[in-house]
This record gives sequence, C-alpha cells and structure tokens, in this order.
Amino acid sequence: MAEKIEKIVAKLPRMKDVSKVAGLAELRLAEGDATFVADLGIALNGKYGAEGDSLWQYRSLFGTLLRLLTVTPGQENIEQGLRLAATTESSKRSQSRHVASLLASSHPPQDLAVVFAGGSSHARASEELRACLVHELVLRGVDVAEMPGIAGWATSPHWGHHPLGWLPLSLSAFEEEPGLPSYHARGGSWSIPYGRSDDGPQTAPDGTAHVSLTAETTTDAVAEALAAAVSNWSEESNGRIEARTFDLGEPVRVTAVPSMLASLKLESLRGLKASDRAVVSSCPAAQAWRLVFAAASTGGAYNHGLRGAYGRLAAWRSLAGLSGAAVHASAAEVEQQVLECDWYSFGAATKWFERVAWDIGLAAIAPGRRQVAVLAATDTD
Repeated sequence: MAEKIEKIVAKLPRMKDVSKVAGLAELRLAEGDATFVADLGIALNGKYGAEGDSLWQYRSLFGTLLRLLTVTPGQENIEQGLRLAATTESSKRSQSRHVASLLASSHPPQDLAVVFAGGSSHARASEELRACLVHELVLRGVDVAEMPGIAGWATSPHWGHHPLGWLPLSLSAFEEEPGLPSYHARGGSWSIPYGRSDDGPQTAPDGTAHVSLTAETTTDAVAEALAAAVSNWSEESNGRIEARTFDLGEPVRVTAVPSMLASLKLESLRGLKASDRAVVSSCPAAQAWRLVFAAASTGGAYNHGLRGAYGRLAAWRSLAGLSGAAVHASAAEVEQQVLECDWYSFGAATKWFERVAWDIGLAAIAPGRRQVAVLAATDTD
C-alpha cells in the first residue's frame, strides 16, 4: 500500500486528470479501507502542502479525500477523517469550519460523540473543530445540551472565551429553517435566498409622506457590526457593501418607509428615478436572518463563506447591529431587540446593485420608529 501511495504522490504534478485516483480512493473506501484514503491524503499533504494552493491537482484530490472520509457513514470513516484533518488544521483554520459542516450534515449526532470524547488515538479533534461542530449541530436542530457524549463538552465553561461561546446552544425564535448545504462524495449544493426583494407584502408608498432626518449616526464600529455577515463578499469576492444608521426627526409610518429610504441618499439607491421607486417589502425577522446567514455561511460569487458555525455568529452580529442592540449585549438581549424591530427588504434597478444573484437590501426600524439601520450588499462573478 505504501508503495502505491508513493507512486501516486510522485506523479501528482504531472497528472492532467485526478479523477482516476479519486475513483480508486472511493473504491478502497467502499471496501472498508478508510486508512488507505487517510494515508494518501497525509502523504499528499506532506509532499505538497506548502505549495498546495498553487497546485490544482493537490487542491482537488486532497479535498476529495477529506470529503469522502467525512461524509461517508461509519465510525472508522469519521475517525480517519479526523486523522486526515489534523494534518493540515493548524495551517488552515478554515478547514475546521469545513470539516464540521461536512460531519454535521452527513452523520447522526450520536455518531459524532467521538469528536468530543477523543475516541482512538488517531481521532482526536481540536477545540476549534469541536466548537464549530457544536453550532453546526445546533443549526440542524440538535439539542447538544442533552446529547450523550457531546453535552459535557458543549456545556462546559472552559470554552466560554471562544468567540462561538457567545452563541446560544439552541435556535432562537428568528432562526427558522436556516439554509444549510448538503454534501456527497463528489461535492455539495446549497440555496441562495437573496436576490429580488418583491416576494413579501410590498409597502404601498405614500407620495405625500415626509420624514425629516436628524442625523446619520454611523460609526466605524457600527458599520463593521452591520456588515459582519457580508464582509466576506468584499474581502474575498467582488462585493460592495453599504452599512449605515440614522436618527429620524419623527416616528416613521409604514407607508412612509419607501420615501424615507429614498431620502437617506443611500449609495445603493443613487440614480433611482422617481418613476422607478425602490421595491420595499415588509419581512419578518426570520427572513432577515435567512438572508444574512446565507450571505455569511455560503459566501458570495467567488468564495465559500464562513460555513455554518461562524456564519451563524456573523449573522447574529449583523442583526445585532441592525437592531441597535448594545455593543456588549448578551445573545438573549440581542434576540429580544431583533424581535421588537420592524424589518423591511428593499431592492432597486440602480447601477449599484449587480442584479446577478447576490443582492441584499435590509432596513430595520427600532422600537419607537425614530432610528433606522440599513444594510445593502451586492456581488457578481
């Protein structure tokens, strides 16, 4: 076996197609030889890991091997998947997020207790992978606080310092039906819920309505919080983001929301003709959550996003900023604030929006209806 692996590793840079090797790995796994698949991945990483980002053969084959082990049912497959993941985890933090998503989507939660208990000597998982897996399971409706083999770690205070430790261990009232990817041996798929903003009940504009603007209140910290869910669109793809907050001179009526948005002089609505008003639709907090969670977890046109666990955290940060929650608010306080806001989605045929597949326009009006926060984002391939 070692000799065959050595030959594959040596020939890899000259291969014009790695599908035969991937097929061999799939066959060996079907025969119950998960160790061969993990050994091949470890050997590949040992030889090409440092230059892996520039060697497409390595990227393609290593990703296939890791996915094969982590999505195929069976305890040995999980353990060998953890063994393979451990070889590159320290140099690629994003891998823990990906592996956690693969595992949570493909196995019953009781089979994943090995990730937290340690299992055999080659199945030890990092704290980062465990933290990500906890929230990947929460997103799938698993009661991790009551799950044998997982509850002890998930409820332990020792990881409270971790960024993900701020999140609740159960879904909030607005985290309804999060769009989660599905995986198979050859890849995966997921939905993108953003785009047009005219699916909900549209707000009929009042042409005589006028809302005076007291001041724009956006600070760098506020803008960063608002944009947390979509920052990956601009950092790793071609996206644009507008994140702003305003104080209003008087409470805004529902029928005045379209004209109020137009009066804010948003970059995303610049150039909008009077005859082509922005499409403004009222939406529940759950819809706003789905939009920002999808943007954070699955990414934009040219990236894969933050995956489920960190995507959930980024989505909460954006909703906290939009709702006007205090900077150091607890998750329970943010949830209450989000539920007390009135939410609207909007979009328009302006040059700012790319209108390809990745468009978001959200506005949150705080209780009292004298503060509004806006998040707009767009991306293209």
